[in-house]
Amino acid sequence: MGECEEFKDGSVKDAPVRGFLHRAAVADADCLVLTHGAGANCQSPPLKALAEAFCAAGVTVFRCDLPFRQARPHGPPMRGSAERDQEGLRAAVEAMRREAGGRIFLGGHSYGGRQASMLAASAPGLVERLLLLSYPLHPPKKPEQMRTAHFPSLQTPALFVSGERDGFGSKAEMEAALKLIPARTELLMAEGAGHELLTPRNRAELPGRVVEAFLQFAKG
Repeated sequence: MGECEEFKDGSVKDAPVRGFLHRAAVADADCLVLTHGAGANCQSPPLKALAEAFCAAGVTVFRCDLPFRQARPHGPPMRGSAERDQEGLRAAVEAMRREAGGRIFLGGHSYGGRQASMLAASAPGLVERLLLLSYPLHPPKKPEQMRTAHFPSLQTPALFVSGERDGFGSKAEMEAALKLIPARTELLMAEGAGHELLTPRNRAELPGRVVEAFLQFAKG
């Protein structure tokens, strides 16, 4: 496995980049920029577990804090922060293009994945693939408030990973929503998992499943 180091880049003043870089022990490795959900930071257990698993498989991973989390250590995103958070992800992608020699992938958990998908929809070609973990399709128990307005504009192939007990979107709802996306998509379901994805039962095997599925998806 490669090394993990703290990484900062302040070249974009309004969207500073901060997080941890897991450098794969492979020359010109592909790189995955991975970010967190609304109630977490880049130290969340799912992100750390996935970063280690991807790095062991030869992919460099940058798990980063979104601008809203850099502004305050706790609490949800402030109203109106989505655009700045997307610019933070764009800055992280640009920073990794200077660091990595291979393709650049972008992903995130829940809110972070939603911002990643919205950025990709507005900037086709920015990254080669998306990894969207626990995409928050709608607020729990509010299926009428779908968060899919940008899906028809999404041209970047995306792998979605959802827990079968996720209150933010059932398997059937996810499958229907993915039909709105013109790019190639796949849905990987985590049995027995909720919105956080990792459980005591799947903690040992789920990161490996996600890595295997994504690397296979990235070949297409």
